[in-house]
Amino acid sequence: MSRRIPHRPGAVAVVSALLVLVVLGGCSSSSGGNANGSTSTTPATATAPGGQLVPGSAWRHIAPAQAGLDGAVLDDIARTAQVGKSHCLVVERDGAIAGEWQFAGTTATQTQDIFSATKSITSLLVGIAQDEGDLHIDDSASKWIPEWRGTAATQVTVRDLLSNDSGREWSPIIDYVRLIRSSDRTAFAIGLPQQHPPGQVWAYNNSAIQTLQQVLQGATGEDVSTFAEQRLFRPLGMAHTRMTTDRAGNTQTFEGVQSNCEDLARLGLMVQRDGKWGSRQIVSSSWVAESTGKPSTPLNAAYGYLWWLNRKGVLAGPLSATNLAAAANPTTARGQLVPGAPDDLYWALGLGNQLVQVDPGSRTVVVRLGTAEAQPKPPTFGPSEASQVVTRAVRH
Repeated sequence: MSRRIPHRPGAVAVVSALLVLVVLGGCSSSSGGNANGSTSTTPATATAPGGQLVPGSAWRHIAPAQAGLDGAVLDDIARTAQVGKSHCLVVERDGAIAGEWQFAGTTATQTQDIFSATKSITSLLVGIAQDEGDLHIDDSASKWIPEWRGTAATQVTVRDLLSNDSGREWSPIIDYVRLIRSSDRTAFAIGLPQQHPPGQVWAYNNSAIQTLQQVLQGATGEDVSTFAEQRLFRPLGMAHTRMTTDRAGNTQTFEGVQSNCEDLARLGLMVQRDGKWGSRQIVSSSWVAESTGKPSTPLNAAYGYLWWLNRKGVLAGPLSATNLAAAANPTTARGQLVPGAPDDLYWALGLGNQLVQVDPGSRTVVVRLGTAEAQPKPPTFGPSEASQVVTRAVRH
């Protein structure tokens, strides 16, 4: 039985704040025709275990009813997405696409900046590097950032950088002006001082996350873009996805991935299946559980390792810092990103409501990309609207 999410102004305000995510910038644009849920003749490949399907070079498209979804509800959600300045919307279940829409003259292969949804890809790359023995997240980041050795930053671990409680200097001006203007964003981020001890303050720290570029490159011995292509994008068939660099040639780990809805649905499917793609384990199931299954810090219940969660508790957004005293204060905002949606729902989120939604319970993935707005103005389409695939459209 479907259930609608109740309207809760406080929750909507929190979600809106959370989506003021990273940099000001434009999406790629090119003209193209609309595509609307057509059936592909390219079959998916059945793979062990359990005969699970993964897409081949192209996705298999099926009718919503065949996927156990209500087609009329999906069409209603798609209309909301269209009005909400979306470019594409994909609903995937059990290895096949049950609904796909293109809007605003875009095409299925057209790519755009996914902004801070890039962070969740960075999380996967760190997990892969740990799986391969190149690093451990409890290592001091100074192992690969010599500038921090002998300073207060020596205490900062890779885990702290993933959890956004590293204590590295942060302010809106630093993250959204000075970092963006820097030609060498990694050097700028590394050069900032240590503001707080790790674990004391949660802040949505783009600069701190950019230092993971040097950590990953030093730990793996590979350019981060190459590592992503070889270990993640190519195995999943994400043929249209790439990481981008700053003007100094550093791969950007806090934003900048160029992708499209179909490619990101592959990423969501892999994560939803605990890191597995067919018979290949792309990233360990333990990493997926650790990064998406619970809050990474008591300072923000809505945050894992660079993934946004629907867990209940203290909520913190990207334009404010939350310290231990505030988290313990009963007047601090509490709740969840989307009340009424499953607690184990999680998202990769970026500026302007770019999103990849994963629901382990219903085995669904929803991807939406659209217009980049620093402060999305209604009508829009974000986590609350995407979650209605789970709460309204799932029939069995």
